[in-house]
Parts: sequence; C-alpha cells; structure tokens
Amino acid sequence: MDCKQSQVLNLERVQALETWLKATNVKLTQVNGQRKYGGPPEVWYGPAPGPRCEVFISQIPRDAYEDLLIPLFSSAGPLWEFRLMMNFSGQNRGFAYGKYDSPAAANEAIRLLHGHMLEPGCRLSVRRSTEKRHLCIGELPASSRQEDLLKVLRLMTDGVERMSLKAGPGIEGVSAIVAFSSHHAASMAKKVLVEEFKKQFALSVSIRWHCTVKPSLEEQLSPHKPPAVVLPSPLKPPRLTQPSQAPPPRMPRPPPLGFCRAVGGPSPSQLPPPPSSSPAALLRELCEASGVGPPRYEIRFSHSVPDGFLYFAYEVRIPGVAATFSGLVTTLPGPSAAALQEEACRAVAQHVLQRLHR
Repeated sequence: MDCKQSQVLNLERVQALETWLKATNVKLTQVNGQRKYGGPPEVWYGPAPGPRCEVFISQIPRDAYEDLLIPLFSSAGPLWEFRLMMNFSGQNRGFAYGKYDSPAAANEAIRLLHGHMLEPGCRLSVRRSTEKRHLCIGELPASSRQEDLLKVLRLMTDGVERMSLKAGPGIEGVSAIVAFSSHHAASMAKKVLVEEFKKQFALSVSIRWHCTVKPSLEEQLSPHKPPAVVLPSPLKPPRLTQPSQAPPPRMPRPPPLGFCRAVGGPSPSQLPPPPSSSPAALLRELCEASGVGPPRYEIRFSHSVPDGFLYFAYEVRIPGVAATFSGLVTTLPGPSAAALQEEACRAVAQHVLQRLHR
C-alpha cells in the first residue's frame, strides 16, 4: 500500500488510536484542520518554548496517528505541543509539527528521527520548522502612520506585537511588516485581515508572508550585551486564581483619528470609547486582585534582525507565585531609551497574560 496516496480509512488504526487515548488519558483537540496535543500538555511545568524549538514532520503514512507519533517524537525530548494535520475523511494529511522545550531537543529529534522508517517503504522527513510570524500588508494609504495602524491591527486580530512601515520604488502606497506572537496568530490574521480592511475602511489590501531569517539566541547574543534591566511594575489589571478561564471578549475600540481620515473610516464619535488599561496595567491589577505581589520584570537585549526588529529575553517573577515566566519578545527601536523600555515591558506583560489564560 502506498503510504501517501491511499484514500481508504484504516479502521484498525483508528481503533488503535482510540484504545491508546483511553489508556493514556491523552487529550486531543480538533481545530482548523489539525488535531492538537498539548500547548502545553496538562503535565507541563516549565516555561513556554522560545524560538527554534519546533520541527516540521512530513512523509507521514496517512493511517499513522498520534498513538504512534507522540511516543516516537517524545523519545527525543519533552513535547510542548504536537499538531497533526487532518482532512475530513479522518486520515492525516501527511505532515505534522512537534514543538519541544528547547532548541537542543528539536535538534535531537532531527538527528534521531529524520529518515526513521515508521512502516515499510515510509521514511519520515524531520527538519527545522520555519515558524513564520511576520506578515506583509501591502497597498496601504501613503498617509498611514505607524502608531495609528498598529492600534488598528490590534483591534482587528490577536497576537500583534510590532510593526514597521516601508515605502519606496515599486511599492504602491506603503507596506507594513507585522510581527505576531506565534505562527498560529499570524496564520489566523492572514485569514481575516483582508476582509476586515474591506469591511471597516472599504480598503483593498494585499497580505503575504514576510520571510525573515531569525538567528538563534546562541548565535546572536553579544559578548558585551547590556546588563539586565530590572523594571518596577508599571501602572496598574482578570484573575490568577483561575488561569484556565478564557479571557473576556475584546471590546471594540475606535481606530485612531489619523488612520480613520486616511482611509475614510467612521469617526471616533460614531464608535464606543476605548478601555484605558494597557497589558502591563492589566497584569498588575490581576496580581492585586489575586492577593500576590506586583510582578518584577527582568529584560535583556538579545539580538536584532535585518528588518529592524529588536529581540529581548525576559523573566517575570510574581511574589507568591512559584512559576517564573520567561521567553522572547520583539520591538522596534523607539525615539528614546525610555520609550523602548516601555514598549518592551508592554510586550512582556502581554506574553505573560496570554500564558496565564491558556
């Protein structure tokens, strides 16, 4: 039987998957054409993985499921998440993504499992996932201002971290390079932004992936990097005692006045007023409401990439909470060191809030 082309559902393999799920109590979630394990799994205690921790797996036999794949790929290291792409017939689509706790574990998965024969005639292909997180939005009005457009994008979709505008020969109007918190957030935005711009501003924009080559942390950390900056918690925000609850729905906020005028959208007087809290303020209020101490931020410069984004490594400690939150955020150079510090702190607080609500 051809491992890639057969369209017949193997009922024995489906039954084996169901038996394994009952025996192991593993939970799988079907969403957007994929079946997901983890993100993180229930037994996970460490921080969320950073960059270069994900592998792309292809050449998977169409009747191979998580009962074979998850134990196999767990042999290389702890799995934060495993996503198997599925079609409506109940077969997989021949590829999957595995995310590990570290780049070293992802390297080990590639070393051990690339070329692994899962069944006769079917050797797996395992390589580093590109984890694309940047979109290019083209054909925006030439009068668009970066700060206004950034606020508009954060109203339209989730996970927007940073943005830069580009103009020049061969570019109609201006283009925006937008960085998202994850590949999933960027993918969801790519699906909705064209329609959102049409609906809200009667504006036709183009959306495509923007390729960036992001160096690893080890490759880019400067031997003379600036010392850690420990920031006091800025300002003041839903509840640490119930982190598994879904966050409250976002309330619609008016686009900034400058962008409304540029694209002919409704004026702010026609729309409801915006809420005032920033991510950093929300996180502090969350800590206060839960009876724990204010968060302490430790943020270090990590590296920069050619498109202008700066990467910062962070750790956030909350007195009274055992877990330490750590990861990597991006920002653009600001007009001053204070502005850059404020933006980095905002991005870090947003990351922490997202992880508390998972």
